[in-house]
Amino acid sequence: MTKEPTAAIYSTEQVKRARVAVATVFAVHGAVTGSFATRVPWIQDHAGVNAGQLGLALAFPAIGASITMPLAGRISHRFGARTALRGLLALWTLALILPALAPNLLTLCAVLFVYGATAGMSDVAMNALGVEVENRLDKSIMSGLHGMWSVGALIGSAAGTVAAHIGADARLHHTLAALVLTALGLLACRGVLDLRSEPDEEPPPRFTLPPRSALIIGAVGFCAVFAEGASLDWSAVYLRDILGSSDGVAAASTTAFALTMAVARLAGDRIVDRFGAVRTVRAGGVLATTGGLLVVFSPAPAAAMCGFGLLGLGVAVVVPLAFAAAGRSGPNPSQAIAGVATITYTSGLIAPSAIGSLAEATSLVVSFGVVTVLAFGLVLGAGVLRAGDRKVTGSAVGGAPAKSPSGS
Repeated sequence: MTKEPTAAIYSTEQVKRARVAVATVFAVHGAVTGSFATRVPWIQDHAGVNAGQLGLALAFPAIGASITMPLAGRISHRFGARTALRGLLALWTLALILPALAPNLLTLCAVLFVYGATAGMSDVAMNALGVEVENRLDKSIMSGLHGMWSVGALIGSAAGTVAAHIGADARLHHTLAALVLTALGLLACRGVLDLRSEPDEEPPPRFTLPPRSALIIGAVGFCAVFAEGASLDWSAVYLRDILGSSDGVAAASTTAFALTMAVARLAGDRIVDRFGAVRTVRAGGVLATTGGLLVVFSPAPAAAMCGFGLLGLGVAVVVPLAFAAAGRSGPNPSQAIAGVATITYTSGLIAPSAIGSLAEATSLVVSFGVVTVLAFGLVLGAGVLRAGDRKVTGSAVGGAPAKSPSGS
């Protein structure tokens, strides 16, 4: 098959179709995560591990992702963006089968490392292509793409909840889900942009430290993901233990937070197009800080739930904009995106345990005081996302095309 050169110019209709294709890829990626999360209790019982051992095992997806994400750029450079995404996404969807097969702690840690590695590499590949489509359309789409990821996660969670409710074996459930999602993913990948590096371009290194720009942008993403992870994992506990709400109300707060995040991301692109990345994140930081203060000083569950809702609204679009800014911050988009992704994955990994440790040493109220301080960090650090504010350049449809996102 003849390789399509990087210099190919896509029509407006082709790029619009590519946007739909990438959005579908994001939804498929999210559905895998949602499918897995709902069956963790079954996996724990099957592997015969206690809560502490499960916590150890659940650290391995983030470890696997952090170690292997830099490889995504090299794979895209070698095979082209479309082929790389097709392969990496298929590995990720099929990896859903593995955790339910693990009979003990050692194998569970090993398969979750593979699960995380495939998740991280496909994450970098799809975000790089998302940034490229956004460049060519010359309007914000990254928030909506991440919103589609949230929609996929909700769909996967809903299906998993039904499977758990009827007592379905997770091995069967995850095998069927993996096959369906693999087929959908491969079909969607047919429509993404087939970008390739120039023949004389040097491939990106297999492993490298993130560029300085990615570290700075990643710090903003770190604040947002920390607040997100803390709220998702601890909001229900906060309402129950600190404010004395019922288990039902406490659980509803977590669901409401997740829905708020999804809706905000789906609607976020219009706001970003109107006000720009910096002002959007700065305003989001104000909302999140206000929400954090409301949680900390809340006298009743209803007020705290409003606070968690404001936290969700405030941080919802930060990570998509961080990926977009990273993709425009230098000559190696995939390398920069991998760097930001590594930092945000790390934040998501440490947030729940950090909140718990701080709460044990002091109180859960103090823990969310720290979350509030980090939320205010979005107000102070929003300026580093200025690269996320698009400028009309040759990457728009019909102009001189942008470089491939494959690390070139």
